[in-house]
Amino acid sequence: MNISATEPDAVEVSHRDQASQSEKPFFSVDLVIFTIREECLQVLLVKRAEAPFKGRWALPGGFLEPGRDDSIEVCAMRRLIEKTGVQTPYLEQMKTYGSCNRDPRGWTATTVYFALIAQDSARLRGNQATVRWTPMQGDGVKSELAFDHAAILADAADRLRSKLEYTHIAVHLLPEEFTLPELQRTYEIIFQQPLDKSSFRRRVTQADMLEEISGKQREGPGRPAQIYRFRDYDRRTFFPRSISRHAR
Repeated sequence: MNISATEPDAVEVSHRDQASQSEKPFFSVDLVIFTIREECLQVLLVKRAEAPFKGRWALPGGFLEPGRDDSIEVCAMRRLIEKTGVQTPYLEQMKTYGSCNRDPRGWTATTVYFALIAQDSARLRGNQATVRWTPMQGDGVKSELAFDHAAILADAADRLRSKLEYTHIAVHLLPEEFTLPELQRTYEIIFQQPLDKSSFRRRVTQADMLEEISGKQREGPGRPAQIYRFRDYDRRTFFPRSISRHAR
C-alpha cells in the first residue's frame, strides 16, 4: 500500500485542530465603574499584580467562579462589592467581547457591565497604589490599559452619553438629595459641554422624575436652591426630547 508523503503532516494538523477544539475558553466579567469626582467623570482602575500585563492598569473584574457565582450578573455584583464596598443602584450589562487575540493566555470571552456610583457612596477597598479613580479624557484615560480595555472603556463612555440623552440615569451619580444646578452640572460634565438652563429644566419637569423635599434648601452665593430627590429609582424615566439638544 502506498502512503502519501503528505499524510503525516495532515495527521499532525488534524491533532492540532483537535487540541485547539478541546481547549476551553476562559470566561470573565469586567466592570466599567463611573463616578464624578472633582468636577470630572472618573473610572475605577486596578493595577495588575500578575502577568500578563503585570503593572499595567486595567478595568476591575475576574473570572467566573461556578462554585460562587450562580449567574454572570451575580459575578458582576460580587466583583463590584469587592472593589467598592457598595451595591450600586445602577448596574447594566453592556456587551460581550471574545476572541483568540484579546488575552495571550488563550481564547477568552468577557461580559462587560457598567455601573454608576455616587461619590459619597463608594469607599475603595485596597491600597491606593493598586486601585484608583482615574479622570476620563474624552473616551479614555491617559494610562495605557491592559488587554482590550481601552476599546471597552470607549464603548462604555459612548453608551453612557447615549443613555443620558434620553434617560434619568445621571441621578445615580448624585447623592440622594441634590439641587437642579447640581443635576445639570452632572450632565454637563459627562457631555463635556454646557447646557441651556431653561431647556434643561423644561426637560426634567416634563419627565416628572423629581420631587421637592419640603422645607429644604441649599445656601449658595445667590438665591437658596431647592433640594430635590429622585421620585422612583426603579422606574425607567425617559425625556421626550434629547436633554443636550440645546447646548450653548
